[in-house]
Amino acid sequence: MTTSTVPEPPAAAPLLDLQALVVAVRRRRRLWCLVGLLGLLAGAAVAVLLPPPPTAVTTVLVAHEADQPNDPGTLIRTDAALLQTTRIAGRALEALDSPQRPEDFMRDYQGLGLTNNLLRITVTGADDAEAVARAKALADAFVEDHVRRIREAADAEAKALLGQRDTMRDELARVNEEIGSGAPQSDPEASANLESLFARRAELTSRIADFDQRAEEARLGTPRLVAGTQVVDAARAVRHSLPRTAVTNAGIGLVLGLALGLALAAVGSVVADRPVLRRQIAANLGASVLAELPRRPAMLWRRRRNRVARERLTTSLARAARDFAEPMSLLELGCARTVSGIALDVARVLAAEGPLVVVDGLPGSQLAGRRQKPGDPTVVSGGHAAAGSQHERRLGVGSVAPGTAWTDLAYLGTRTVLVVRAGHGSAAWLHTVARQLADQHIPVIGVVLIDPDPRDRTDGTLWDGQHTAPRGGNDGPARQNGTGPRHKERSPMWAARVPDSDQEAR
Repeated sequence: MTTSTVPEPPAAAPLLDLQALVVAVRRRRRLWCLVGLLGLLAGAAVAVLLPPPPTAVTTVLVAHEADQPNDPGTLIRTDAALLQTTRIAGRALEALDSPQRPEDFMRDYQGLGLTNNLLRITVTGADDAEAVARAKALADAFVEDHVRRIREAADAEAKALLGQRDTMRDELARVNEEIGSGAPQSDPEASANLESLFARRAELTSRIADFDQRAEEARLGTPRLVAGTQVVDAARAVRHSLPRTAVTNAGIGLVLGLALGLALAAVGSVVADRPVLRRQIAANLGASVLAELPRRPAMLWRRRRNRVARERLTTSLARAARDFAEPMSLLELGCARTVSGIALDVARVLAAEGPLVVVDGLPGSQLAGRRQKPGDPTVVSGGHAAAGSQHERRLGVGSVAPGTAWTDLAYLGTRTVLVVRAGHGSAAWLHTVARQLADQHIPVIGVVLIDPDPRDRTDGTLWDGQHTAPRGGNDGPARQNGTGPRHKERSPMWAARVPDSDQEAR
């Protein structure tokens, strides 16, 4: 019996690759550091160019009749709202003899409840003296208004109680008159009526005494509330420290700027969809990562490691060029200067073994237009590539950036090594490059990654895929310098570790 194994379908790619997002944001640190620096400078500039106006504060102790220990602050919030009224603002302006309108003055101060009974009043002015005078006038106007409202409420309550007492006194007088006019009789019904009048008189007398007591208590509570409402912290000017304000504003601006910069970097990375990890670039190009090189000059303690990695890459590419009789090319994406240096290093190694011509297909003929040094190989522009001798080895250097003439890439080499800067091309463009190379029947030997992320630990080797570009295959048309059979098969080249990270080479 024959059993067949059905391969499992590949796992679906996540909607958002957090690892790639973190790496992309970290690579764009110049952006969010710049935005953070701008926020810091903006905060410091605001403190210097827009200093706070002269300000004065005062604190008022406010006593309420309905004060409760569990009050959530409703009463003091009501007092703060009453402070922002034209009546109090107008009385304060009258005390100051100011022609300013109350509506305009209300924008220059505010009240804040510190506790259930403490109200802080903050006032601004043209100078410290004016701010202090305004704060004092506002506090006095508020206290006066609060005391007046307390007395009016107490007087109204006492007046209502005394009105009820007078009504009951009139009724008591009528009851006494009825009792005095009634003659003593032995009739049981008359006796019962007389007893009810005596009971009514006792009830009225008790209620009259109660109303008298309540009216007296209402008046007695007023002095306590009036005495409890007072200014406990006299008006004083607030001293502003420019260095402290500048540091505070700069810190706030830095935090906000960094947050905005990180958000912009994250959104930009997601929208741009530019692969930065080795596994992403290898998957999109359909070729394994052979080696990695930094884009910028390394620190002193890493220069030797980078130099060794550069020499190892040169030796590896020179060996690959020897293994094939047909010409090989180096195609760059976002690293024209780096690929020029790599091509010259490889050409110098190959030129020592025989005649060699470097075909410069880079935009602007960067190699062909440079001043040639003694010992450098011959460099010709891409337009003269077909005119070279058939007995000379050729090494092509070109670009696969947007605007590339795809049909001209075959003149640079029948096999190619892609030199790609991480995070430069979008995933769609990497697919385009792989598809165009496959359509031109130019197999991709591998990818040299420039400016990789030092913390990238992903695998750049396509273990379960082809070693060449999609639809390219390994059996393209065999040529020798453009025609003829292929003499040697390409030996597999394993992925090398980045030179500027701590992971060992594989």
